[in-house]
Amino acid sequence: MSAMLKITLPDGNVREVAPGTTPADIAAAIGPGLAKAAIAARVDGELRDINRPLEQDATLALVTAKDEADALELARHDFAHVLAEAVQALFPGTQITFGPSTDDGFYYDFAPNPERGPFTDEDLPAIEAKMREIIAANKPLRREVIARDTLIAQWQAAGETFKAQWAAELPQGEELTVYHSGAPDSADSWYDMCRGPHLASTGRLDPSAFKLTRVSGAYWRGDQNNAMLSRIYGTGWLNKKQLAEHLTRLEEAAKRDHRKLGAEMDLFHLQQEAHGSVFWHPKGYLIWRQLEAYMRRAIDDAGYREVKTPQVMDARQWETSGHWGKYRENMFVIPDEVPNVDDEGPLVSDDADWMALKPMNCPAHVLIFRQGIKSYRDLPMRLYENGCCHRNEPHGALHGLMRVRQFTQDDAHIFCREDQIVEEVRAFCALADRIYKDFGFTYSIKLALRPEKRFGSEEMWDKAENELRAAVAAAGLNTPEFGWEELPGEGAFYAPKLEWHLTDAIGRTWQVGTIQSDRVLPERLDASYVGEDGERHRPVMLHRAIFGSYERFIGILIEHYAGRFPAWLAPVQAVVATIVSDADEYAGDVLAKLRAAGIRAEADLRNEKINYKVREHSLAKVPNLLVVGRREAEEGKVALRVLGSERQSFLSLDEAISRLANEARAPDML
Repeated sequence: MSAMLKITLPDGNVREVAPGTTPADIAAAIGPGLAKAAIAARVDGELRDINRPLEQDATLALVTAKDEADALELARHDFAHVLAEAVQALFPGTQITFGPSTDDGFYYDFAPNPERGPFTDEDLPAIEAKMREIIAANKPLRREVIARDTLIAQWQAAGETFKAQWAAELPQGEELTVYHSGAPDSADSWYDMCRGPHLASTGRLDPSAFKLTRVSGAYWRGDQNNAMLSRIYGTGWLNKKQLAEHLTRLEEAAKRDHRKLGAEMDLFHLQQEAHGSVFWHPKGYLIWRQLEAYMRRAIDDAGYREVKTPQVMDARQWETSGHWGKYRENMFVIPDEVPNVDDEGPLVSDDADWMALKPMNCPAHVLIFRQGIKSYRDLPMRLYENGCCHRNEPHGALHGLMRVRQFTQDDAHIFCREDQIVEEVRAFCALADRIYKDFGFTYSIKLALRPEKRFGSEEMWDKAENELRAAVAAAGLNTPEFGWEELPGEGAFYAPKLEWHLTDAIGRTWQVGTIQSDRVLPERLDASYVGEDGERHRPVMLHRAIFGSYERFIGILIEHYAGRFPAWLAPVQAVVATIVSDADEYAGDVLAKLRAAGIRAEADLRNEKINYKVREHSLAKVPNLLVVGRREAEEGKVALRVLGSERQSFLSLDEAISRLANEARAPDML
């Protein structure tokens, strides 16, 4: 008889079971309720199928729908497989490739039968119906380990050239697994290559908790030199209620789309003559200027000194810093020579030295720090720049203001001594907290830890990570209230980082602010200061930003506020609208006094009905409308309509101006 396995449960209880026992067996032994609720298991921390046999002593935690993150991952993975099975059942000759889960659903890439042609959105209802049929059949999902050569031969025999290629390229020695849907020998059996895990059967999915959303093109493995595939997207949840809430959020998000509102409000535009770079219109750039002024006040108060550095730097500088090897494919490079002006010959010679538009500001700030001898008394030195950067993002990755090629960072680097790190990071945490709250955001904070490929020693990374932990603890932010979490492997190649994830008005999260504790770049670029002992020492370099980039932050604000900016940010804070032309002169007086009080105001004297004017300025998201007619002119009053309110207030002009002037003040100036 084989030795019994010792399985340790979360409460510390140890159960002895025979080899081959499954987590489902243990759940059933504990009680029928848990047997019904358990959908998967964590074995020594690894998420596994509920019916996968246990092979050795292990810790075991049973997963139920209450473990929402794991449950959603499993459900979405299963929906992707059911989607692939449904497509192949409906459209014979379609090849499958792969289909992962996503943050809110799943997708699968297909190579349609050439005679049939690419899939379209019109195909989605039939595919959804077939998926529900497969779910209703409650087909068991069974894992099988299979030999590499056997699997490749099976894929080739089935005409699945993409799967055969993928299987052949997986690392030698890696265990290959497939998942069967249905009994292996049944007529409707289907399988796919997958690491898993999966639910026990298709019937564990809620057939009313998913929706296919759209079809797009996608290159095999993301390479435009490869075959074009059809990608079918879907959203998947645990139940119908979650799906309905998500679809409502999507509908609300569409209304708030910054690209749509940016055009309606005349804030900015983008066009192909400058891919990924923003054309700011006067009203949009006014928002930018308000943010820039706000941030300058904040950094001035916090002891930063603003600098300005070159856009173009020699490629050798980027090689020394390490960015050339890591970011070169995303850098715009420029030959350092006069181009050939003749019709004959190459534009640039083979002898040209190379320069690059800066993709980040860090090395330039080190060069400023290195000018002159620095003493330990000079530290911390906080250098700030509204730094314009360029990154050569692929055309297909560009997205409005959220992902661009030219962007401006509210970037700063703090050069400090070892003993100053925790206090500097704590102070930054407090500054970021105040700023995010001024814009109405809540946030969570995460610590991104060392990646697999990195510069620096293990000792250096240990110190840097622990310093950030200590600073967050000192700021009181390492609590569940602030969503404190550590993210293994997600740090930069030169430093761990704290990340601020903002939650907007409709519950979406945006990763925005960061601070990184870097000992690598000062070493590579030979930054030093003279210590109290008279010897040279390396400063630690804290990379930090709060907005992240002005472009993306403005895009987030447009969607967060749905275009209804608070008065201090609104491009036009008030419009004076006349009811009759007899009030034009008085409207001019009102406008002059508003502007004298520092309020950004305009007048609408058009010969239009007042209801038309009210509707038009409401659509333009003007926060305050001052309506004036004969009566208001005679009495020196205005009828004040606040955006979003059905009521209007009759106020004296002085009272209205006092109220609007107070509302128009930035939150840090109240």
